[in-house]
Amino acid sequence: MAAGLGRPLHPAYLPVLSGRKYDRAFPKAACAPRKPQNPERIVLHPTGLITALATPFDEAGALDLDAWRRLLQWQLASGVQGVVVAGSTGEAAMLEDDEYDTLVRVAVETVARRVPVLAGTGQSGTARTIAQTRRAAAAGADVALVVTPPYVRPTQAGLLAHYRAVAEQGGLPVMLYNVPGRTSGDLLPDTVAELASHERIVGIKEAVADPARVAALVALRSADFRVLSGDDGSACRSMAAGADGLVSVGSNAAPAAYRRLCDLARSDNPGAAAQWDARLAPLHDFCGVEPNPIPVKALLQRLGYGQGLRLPLLPLSAQHQGEAGRIVALARDLEAHTGREALAA
Repeated sequence: MAAGLGRPLHPAYLPVLSGRKYDRAFPKAACAPRKPQNPERIVLHPTGLITALATPFDEAGALDLDAWRRLLQWQLASGVQGVVVAGSTGEAAMLEDDEYDTLVRVAVETVARRVPVLAGTGQSGTARTIAQTRRAAAAGADVALVVTPPYVRPTQAGLLAHYRAVAEQGGLPVMLYNVPGRTSGDLLPDTVAELASHERIVGIKEAVADPARVAALVALRSADFRVLSGDDGSACRSMAAGADGLVSVGSNAAPAAYRRLCDLARSDNPGAAAQWDARLAPLHDFCGVEPNPIPVKALLQRLGYGQGLRLPLLPLSAQHQGEAGRIVALARDLEAHTGREALAA
């Protein structure tokens, strides 16, 4: 019993109050890192274009698995280098456990190890995050994309303990995910520097677009720790500064065009990268006119992938519907242009 408390503590509190490792928080048998179900699972340090996939629903609001498979196949055919399943763009908070399992399993089956499958597993509590990470591992995911705990606003020391526990007990390699605008917590570069050497932490998706932040993180890059932009609008600049790639929302609707952006931005042709980024700018901007994933799902619906969102998210407001039609036309044109250039090459 901890000093000053009148009843035994729940075991999940013990590591914080005692300063001991998280192996006191959960039964040891349950905490042992799981061996991959597939011993040939690909080595995972994702780079390049990774699409944060939206989750298609049908008219009744159920998972549209036909649209899900078609969306995955289109992304693969267009050259994406990884996919995120059930992240914030995938409306993870609105999914039932069996739906989450199904989305990850179908993605793993469809992708067939051609690119890494990242599964969103971040929750507000560490124990829940570990449990969700194990669920993703059991469904066959390759990497856990773990957002900073939403709403609870832990200290930097708390974030260190959280991520170390998930990496050691979740059974999957971990990619950190920092998006203060959604979580109200900020994973600072000094904290990332302490996590970057962990053998089961493979990188970070950083949504803070500040150049100083990007530079501080790029300095931590290594063969075992990748830095990915999580912001479409600033990704070109981030990759030019040394970031390894982009986890994109807009690439749901224009995967080949965003792959070209990543290729150009990571090459020695900054002028061409900036020109292509300017062409994509209306799509970057449109995806932010209302909270993600409302705008991109409006685009996907027009492209034939799914029918809507789940509450509390509502469909795109009437004032943006006309713009959505124009952006779909732009996306189709950019995809066709990218295809013509690929054939010419």
